[in-house]
Amino acid sequence: MSADTTNAEGPVPELRERAVACADRLRAADRVLLASHIDADGLTSAAIAAAALQRAEIPFETVFAKQLDETEVARVAATDYETVLFTDFGSGQLDVIAPYAADGAFTPVIADHHQPADLPADVEEPTHHLNPLLFGIDGASELSGAGASYTLARALEGPDGDNRDLAGLAVVGAVGDMQGTDGGLSGANEGIVAEGVAAGVVEEATDLLVYGRQTRPLPKFLEYATDVRIPGITNDENGAIEFLSGLDVDLKDGGEWRRWVDLTMAERQAVVSGLLRRAIASGVPADRIERLVGTTYTLSDEKPGTELRDVSEFSTLLNATARYERADVGLAVCLGDRDEALERARTLLRNHRRNLSEGLEWVKTEGTTVEDNIQWFDAGTRIRETIVGIVAGMAVGASGVRGDVPIIAFAEKSDEDVKVSARGSHALVRQGLDLSAVMREASRAVGGDGGGHDVAAGATIPTGNREEFVAEADRLVGEQLS
Repeated sequence: MSADTTNAEGPVPELRERAVACADRLRAADRVLLASHIDADGLTSAAIAAAALQRAEIPFETVFAKQLDETEVARVAATDYETVLFTDFGSGQLDVIAPYAADGAFTPVIADHHQPADLPADVEEPTHHLNPLLFGIDGASELSGAGASYTLARALEGPDGDNRDLAGLAVVGAVGDMQGTDGGLSGANEGIVAEGVAAGVVEEATDLLVYGRQTRPLPKFLEYATDVRIPGITNDENGAIEFLSGLDVDLKDGGEWRRWVDLTMAERQAVVSGLLRRAIASGVPADRIERLVGTTYTLSDEKPGTELRDVSEFSTLLNATARYERADVGLAVCLGDRDEALERARTLLRNHRRNLSEGLEWVKTEGTTVEDNIQWFDAGTRIRETIVGIVAGMAVGASGVRGDVPIIAFAEKSDEDVKVSARGSHALVRQGLDLSAVMREASRAVGGDGGGHDVAAGATIPTGNREEFVAEADRLVGEQLS
């Protein structure tokens, strides 16, 4: 993609006209309230929008929410902002936002990728709605909330420079939203990657698809490589050390374990070849072995050996901030704070990893309740409601947890409400699974609300309605997969 074409059409040509209209509306505002979701995609969406607004010299204030429901939208409407920019949510809440917009409470500008809510016939859809699904692009796999925000940022840029340096954050958001596959990011995301590479902020490579390339000591790096399980190495610290010791690779430097990033290309090839031989000898299926190697993304401007250099590790760091009520920390890191905010984020990350590990062990010990078409567990207060969805995703296929049916997780949100998280697989989605519709319909059937993506979605329901919700979700999934 040439620079001229990039500048003329933006990273996603299909969205260019709508993005320009949204940008023009923001420029016309005296000031803007920026409201965003709290996961890695939401934080990067907010950071991209914040940087673009600042560069365009548009005054703004940023707020975050775990879920955009009637209460949150009412809170937004009660402010004295005439223009509100929603990033990484808003589409699924059009039915809540539209009446406020029609009454003149505020003008919404939405940059999102979730399934838009259906509107009553007498309610007009907001004009400034930037969503890939409206233009035939899959919002679950081809463009994230950060990607939509980046498309808007490219339309917001002025004559003094462009915003292509923000492409790195958009890639972090897409990978954090689980849009990456063995072949890397696809669809509209590819245009953003291309701009990031052209701007010198993103490096695309073929490498081992194991989490922790920048920071984990080699034995831990392989021990925790659970996406492709290799007997005698995965979840086996001594086995991982024994495997590495049998290779022609220097494992330590100055008494400290080396990391993947420290290895030469020849050393990396030796490890990969050894892993492939071990996997084949252990009977790991060929399709799984192929998933060991794939497309990876590195942020060129970040310091090697840090969590921020690798987009997967960056996204995990961000998840560890807002899910513990410190969205401000994650936003500051995204916007360049490499001192106090980064240290605070690292502390939160250590706590996050401990909580995930304990939560996963609890699920594996307790197991799940299996219905006809789904499985579920109720963590109550044992797992934090902001991370129960992550734990559910990690648990799929683990000991005692089935990998061939969707999993639904419950956690206490308050005395009145329960958080529900659902995770599926891309294989089930290909068979017809749409958890966004399941969460929305099942939750509304019991007086709650929900939504999300086909492969991962969530909801909030009133306490005491679990059994009815499970029955309805089980029925809906059965209909989808029949």
